[in-house]
Amino acid sequence: MVQPHSDEILAQVRTALTEDLGGELNPANDITANLIPADKDATATIITREDATICGKAWVEQAFALIDNTISLTWHVNDGDTVVADTKLVTLQGNARAIMTAERVALNFLQTLSGTATTTAYYARLLEGSPTRILDTRKTLPGLRNAQKYAVTCGGGTNHRIGLFDAYLIKENHIFACGSIAAAISTAKATHSDKLVEVEVENLDELEQALQAGADIIMLDNFTNEQIQQAVAITEGKSKLEVSGNITDERLRSLGKLGVDFISSGALTKHVKAIDLSLRVAIDGQ
Repeated sequence: MVQPHSDEILAQVRTALTEDLGGELNPANDITANLIPADKDATATIITREDATICGKAWVEQAFALIDNTISLTWHVNDGDTVVADTKLVTLQGNARAIMTAERVALNFLQTLSGTATTTAYYARLLEGSPTRILDTRKTLPGLRNAQKYAVTCGGGTNHRIGLFDAYLIKENHIFACGSIAAAISTAKATHSDKLVEVEVENLDELEQALQAGADIIMLDNFTNEQIQQAVAITEGKSKLEVSGNITDERLRSLGKLGVDFISSGALTKHVKAIDLSLRVAIDGQ
């Protein structure tokens, strides 16, 4: 499971705040918040306006801490919790200006990562009762790879390879450049024997080649359900099987009954529908 390091979260949030504040991390650049008297304190709550699976607490905490580390946050949920609309997620107490300044960046991370977690949870529910696991892909938002992969795990999904460095995924162009499936797999195993070798195949003949070459995982690209059943019968557990391509909501349930090990979907991270959140503020003493 991917767990973003605190230094990575700090860098991501610092970049987002700097973008919002005109190129420097200076709260004085928030000209609208500066309309509020400097000594005003506030109590604020973040709520979700729709059902969601929550992810992003560390990013929210970092956003407010970078603007004013005296702001206190009391969480009412944890990452991975599924909540209904109008649920109170967190209560904040502190300087009103600072809360207003950090609000948008904090909500942007929370709504995006919760969106990824919520989509993943929906897909995972469609596979309930099946041994087949839902995987993410590298189709992530630039700069948020580990954050989104963490969100996938919060939603009950499983991480595929993290990047280009931790496992092989041999696709059509790699095969063409190497000369054959067997040549690509052989070279991979000779170069990094400790890395998983996955190869994408487009038909049953290529599946046979990948099996003979000793692939650890074989990705069945855009196979029909009938072809997948044939592939499962041919493979007989000699390799893990992953299904990719044309993964719709309607198809997930049927795929979970075919005996494949994994289903991968870029939709978990690239078709992000941000969760509708709201921050409500009450000025202390008013």
